[in-house]
Amino acid sequence: MRCPFCDHQEDKVVDSRASREGIVIRRRRECIGCRRRYTTYERVEEVLPLIVKKDGRREPFDRMKILQGLKKACEKRPVALSTLEEIVDQVEKKLQEMGEPEVPSRIIGEEVMAQLHRIDQVAYVRFASVYREFKDVNQFMDELTDLLRDERRTETRSP
Repeated sequence: MRCPFCDHQEDKVVDSRASREGIVIRRRRECIGCRRRYTTYERVEEVLPLIVKKDGRREPFDRMKILQGLKKACEKRPVALSTLEEIVDQVEKKLQEMGEPEVPSRIIGEEVMAQLHRIDQVAYVRFASVYREFKDVNQFMDELTDLLRDERRTETRSP
């Protein structure tokens, strides 16, 4: 591992522990050259499908892209970063379970929206307005009307 401070090639592992339900290994390392410490995260490299965009382009799955979109949708909302990371983990797991070499981006967008709908409705509407590319206020209002209808159905089923 190359030291991020001095570029030295050798280090020693000071501490290792599993994090996030054992999916990731967190390692504290100390550079042999400059003696500074830094943290690395190790995860199993999984084969993820190519994402087929609306315009037909194909690109590798990028979990950071989803996380950035979630952060933007949840800006100034009471949603923890760990919750957003769990959503990305669930989307990634779903893609792996599908076992397909290519997946339409629509599947990812719909999954993210379903998760946000459950967690924070304001963030859901923000994400949906960008994802579905609302062209005018009427499309936005239609989405809000559907959201309110779903909420009323949920309230009438609850005891």
